[in-house]
Amino acid sequence: MASSNNVTPTNCSWWPISATDEDGKITDGEECEEPTAEPRPFNKDRLVLYHWTQSFTSQKVRLVINEKGLVCEERDVSMPLQEHKEPWFMRLNLGEEVPVLLHGETIISDYNQIIDYMEKKFVGDTVAQLVPDVDSPLHERVQQYRRLLDELPMDAYTHGCILHPELTADSMIPKYATAEIRRHLANAATELMKLDHEEPQLTEPYLSKQKKLMAKILDHDNVNYLKKILGDLAMVLDQVEAELEKRKLEYQGQKCELWLCGPEFTLADVCLGALLHRLKFLGLSKKYWEDGSRANLQSFFVRVQKRYAFRKVLGDIHTTLLSAVLPNAFRMVKKKPPSFFGASFLMGSLGGMGYFAYWYLKKKYM
Repeated sequence: MASSNNVTPTNCSWWPISATDEDGKITDGEECEEPTAEPRPFNKDRLVLYHWTQSFTSQKVRLVINEKGLVCEERDVSMPLQEHKEPWFMRLNLGEEVPVLLHGETIISDYNQIIDYMEKKFVGDTVAQLVPDVDSPLHERVQQYRRLLDELPMDAYTHGCILHPELTADSMIPKYATAEIRRHLANAATELMKLDHEEPQLTEPYLSKQKKLMAKILDHDNVNYLKKILGDLAMVLDQVEAELEKRKLEYQGQKCELWLCGPEFTLADVCLGALLHRLKFLGLSKKYWEDGSRANLQSFFVRVQKRYAFRKVLGDIHTTLLSAVLPNAFRMVKKKPPSFFGASFLMGSLGGMGYFAYWYLKKKYM
């Protein structure tokens, strides 16, 4: 956990709020054409989350926030627009990825630390407890499945299934996205090198991200590696299926809604629900539970999708890509880019949205 370092933007006209100022005024002699509102008085209890809508760890943090019923301001850090590679964000979270949580003057930039912090900090009769007390017999069970599910390489599943759609069935991702993702990954390393030269004081974080990026590309584009980790995923889901069956036997005859670790909804269920949602989006649900091989998993997924927090954070799975494209198109225009690039991006985004809409209607009604 780190204390606020009162970072200021560098060559960035869009500056997200800091820990102490809602609107984050432009500094270092920069001019802003749009009038800025007066900053609100500092609030030590104010929660702000920097995230990206399609980031898996961001989704889990947002689910926890909503399950606990916390009031939190959200600031989307667009990865398609490369905002997570901009200097202001690298300074904010010391080079790590989204999500990043600000609570007053406190900054937490690790997914697990964010969740542990919220569980410890926000308690009471009106706040849901997602991790049972240490002296509870359910505590270790929840932590066991939290660790088991968090250790799954979701980046590899996501990138691998996009790059190798032949391993999926009924994926929500249009086929042309494979070529687009390959182009994006190929350009990412070049962009990192460019930013490295522009911001020499951040050399180490940028080089570190570049090395990680190249390692990911090599691993996630390896079909044999992907098949291996998908086999490991099957074993994990078998274990989860067996655990859900134990709950049925353990509470047989009792009128209560059963979840992974017991009758109470916990962090383990947040992790499992988010996992199944992502696997469904990638086109792996028919292979792992919709074929009838894991009936308890299927029942769990149906029930968890009905929860308010899941509907609010994840929405309709068929419009997941559309929800990622639309905000980026308007934000690119808001940044006032060169007219040619801005028009090209907007037209491409609108074309993509039209394709998604056609694909969705075709899947659902034809």
